[in-house]
Amino acid sequence: MRLTPSSIDARVMIGRSVRHSIRNVEALLTSVILPIVIMLLFVTVFGGALETGSRYVDYVVPGIILLCAGFGSASTAVTVVTDLTNGIVKRFRTMPMSSSAVLIGHVTASIARNLVATTLVVLVGFLVGWRPNATVLEWLASGAVVLMFVAAISWAAAAVGVLVKTPDAANGFTFMLLFLPYISSAFVPTDTLPSFLQGFARNQPATPVIETLRGLWMGTPIGNQAWWAIAWCIGIFALSYLVASWLFRRRPAT
Repeated sequence: MRLTPSSIDARVMIGRSVRHSIRNVEALLTSVILPIVIMLLFVTVFGGALETGSRYVDYVVPGIILLCAGFGSASTAVTVVTDLTNGIVKRFRTMPMSSSAVLIGHVTASIARNLVATTLVVLVGFLVGWRPNATVLEWLASGAVVLMFVAAISWAAAAVGVLVKTPDAANGFTFMLLFLPYISSAFVPTDTLPSFLQGFARNQPATPVIETLRGLWMGTPIGNQAWWAIAWCIGIFALSYLVASWLFRRRPAT
């Protein structure tokens, strides 16, 4: 199949972003290692004191996977705003290339980082006693849910990177993304949270995604959570993609 100029541009930018991710050892370790450390902390230190109705390691793994997406996407916002402020995007705009290729490269690298981190979390989960009972089809479905959420949150981070003016500001905005799983059903059931937090915890993007993954892997009731998870992921993806693309075309590079 013959590649179009825009697809060639995207492939070049993807390769560039992946190479930058590999070279940025600090950010790579943060997005890959830190979620594993948090999982081990909760399972070994706090797990015995938290009542979830099941073994805590079986309960907590889906939430840790969403933490991976948060940590992995944080560096995406930083790299996007860095490109916009260090002169490279200004150079790219003088070349005959697709303007969307730069963002596609950053988002694709973010998705790749997150999938690597997710795989490691799953493997470490098995090592510490996580025992899902999912069928092959349920594993495929859970993989699709993870991919949708990672893609959505990566485009949201890219939109933040285009919106803010400095890497420090990008870090501050994406820091809020990292806290979504904490105020959800990731670590404890939502009905054990303070009453003023329960409404938010039940009606934010992380909870239906977590409950869907937990149901697919552990056989817990899913109800309509899967539809909410899909709707949140598609909505965040579409809105973030449109906003990021629109802002990127209009923002002057320095």
